[in-house]
Amino acid sequence: MKKEILKKGFVKLCTAKAMTELYEANFKQVSKYVHATSRGHEAVQIALGLQLLPQDYAFPYYRDDAMLLAFGMKPYDLMLQLLAKKDDPFSGGRSYYSHPSLKDDDKPKIPHQSSATGMQAIPATGVAMGMQYKELQGLNDTSIENPLVVCSLGDASVTEGEIAEAFQMAALKQMPILYLVQDNGWDISANAEETRAQNAFEYAKGFHGLDAISIDGANFIESYNALEEVIATIRKERRPILVHAKVPLLNHHTSGVRMEWYRDDLDEAKSRDPYPVIKKQLLDAGFSKQEVKKLEESAYKKVDSDFKKALKAEDPKPEDLFTHDFVPTPIIEESGVREPEGAERVVMVDCALFAVEELMREHKECLLYGQDVGGRLGGVFREAATLAQKFGDDRVFNTPIQEAFIVGSTVGMSAVGLKPIVEVQFADYIWPGLNQLFTEVSRSCYLTNGKWPVSMILRVPIGAYGSGGPYHSSSVESVVTNIRGIKIAYPSNGADLKGLMKAAYHDPNPVVILEHKGLYWSKVPGTKTATSIEPAEDYILPFGKAWVLQEIWKQEDVETLTIVSYGMGVHWAYNASGELGLRDQIEIIDLRTLFPLDEDTIMKSVKKTGKCLVVTEEPSNNSFARALAGKIQEECFKYLDGPVMVIGSENMPAIPLNSTLEETMIPSTEKVKAKIEMILDY
Repeated sequence: MKKEILKKGFVKLCTAKAMTELYEANFKQVSKYVHATSRGHEAVQIALGLQLLPQDYAFPYYRDDAMLLAFGMKPYDLMLQLLAKKDDPFSGGRSYYSHPSLKDDDKPKIPHQSSATGMQAIPATGVAMGMQYKELQGLNDTSIENPLVVCSLGDASVTEGEIAEAFQMAALKQMPILYLVQDNGWDISANAEETRAQNAFEYAKGFHGLDAISIDGANFIESYNALEEVIATIRKERRPILVHAKVPLLNHHTSGVRMEWYRDDLDEAKSRDPYPVIKKQLLDAGFSKQEVKKLEESAYKKVDSDFKKALKAEDPKPEDLFTHDFVPTPIIEESGVREPEGAERVVMVDCALFAVEELMREHKECLLYGQDVGGRLGGVFREAATLAQKFGDDRVFNTPIQEAFIVGSTVGMSAVGLKPIVEVQFADYIWPGLNQLFTEVSRSCYLTNGKWPVSMILRVPIGAYGSGGPYHSSSVESVVTNIRGIKIAYPSNGADLKGLMKAAYHDPNPVVILEHKGLYWSKVPGTKTATSIEPAEDYILPFGKAWVLQEIWKQEDVETLTIVSYGMGVHWAYNASGELGLRDQIEIIDLRTLFPLDEDTIMKSVKKTGKCLVVTEEPSNNSFARALAGKIQEECFKYLDGPVMVIGSENMPAIPLNSTLEETMIPSTEKVKAKIEMILDY
């Protein structure tokens, strides 16, 4: 090994060790916020960190502070996060120690990840998938050496199901990613013998196409040389490799979970300390004891001075809480032609199909993937029909049954500059993807202080239609609207769907579009109004602008009512008001988007009419609709002539298969009519 590399590795290891010791010595001062350190893991982390390039992407986990030092971060940078200071370069004081995000020109790129107990493998693999896509499409920078992705994992996290999804896709598609698994034999207080049937090296053998090696991660030279060969292979051959590194854990699991509480192997662990190993390697390479001592002293001095400086750094101010939840979108006004002359009236599903086709034709960064959207079927609702044939299997492709991967991979795809449109086949199948949507996608912009917003579109067919039964009929908007950091559309007609799809594409934030499958083809009686003259290609409809589709004037001599709804509920409301002959007394507001929500339009209408009914397909207890009704009641109380009411499905656990039971459970025009009469008579 070159002496300069060995020297650099030793300095970084000394620095990481000094930081651990300083944190222990100042435990009361630094333990206000939980932290973990790399002590025992430093050698393999530094061996890897020194070899990555600025075009590479890395997903370090919460014990990887030594790796961050090897990337070029200073102790001071890490200490700002340790102490949750305003100038913490990763999150502005929002996230834990060694939860990095980085977009510096001279260092590997680090997108957002959560606390990294396995979930980060999917976003990391999404980056590798994005790199592969850009290479296939000729979108990559050929003037630089091939980039790769590093996903760092603790061995305990490899038992997570989402790890299997990531490994499966990396192996299947042969993506350029290095999975570094640091195995210290412990979860928290549970050890490997009681929690793992095999280690990560053995587990990787089950994934054909994922090669693996096992190394002594406490030996700097062995780690460096092994990783050098692995990195060169990935750069050249563009395929995944797993490196299983056996390391000791020489410090606490975290500052809040002390090793002496449960560990019975501390003496054995200390015998494998990487520090004396690299120190001996330095002496064997010809460095004098005096030189080594000088390097040690310099590292400790730097750590001490950086800590004193970090203690004096400014804390965030209260107003800093309210920044970077979203990136401002350029789409703030409706534009383009909604009803072009001579255009045909089309069903709702075709409006979405044409929108995606137009976007893909114009933007090579746009791609579509999910279950069964590829060339053979084009989606179970034909919502992707012909797209694979027109744009190729690299741009429109099937995934395995992996909702977590479908959702979470968009974090990585977005990080490399792509715009993924992904699909969950039915709303009932969204649950395995919620971990990624909540933990990775929605928080990325906020927890990176605006550095890594996730620009993606998630399409979700939703709602009951045609005896779909308990696994193809659910409404889930109340769960989704409780995830902060995403935007949510729920259109009632094709023109709105196309316009919102275009707005979502140009929005730098994550967007979920809930598309009622009963409106796709207008086969349900009373839904012909979901069809539309197809808007022009330039038509864009901004989020947060409700549509007063049936407007009335203020009247003193008759009872008037505002109905607020979205999706299928809009059609029940419209049909009910017509059948009752009350179109002049009922104002109907189609929300179009559930977040952002057009509260101004709602409140203005309710203050005019004096009464309000919120119509939803969800069971009404604890629902988005019920919360909205409470907000309306709070804002409009002195203008109301009766309670704000809600009508939704019956509060049962699932929608039954039998058509009679389905009809009994969900709302209908007849049920809405009865509710209208009740509230008008109040």
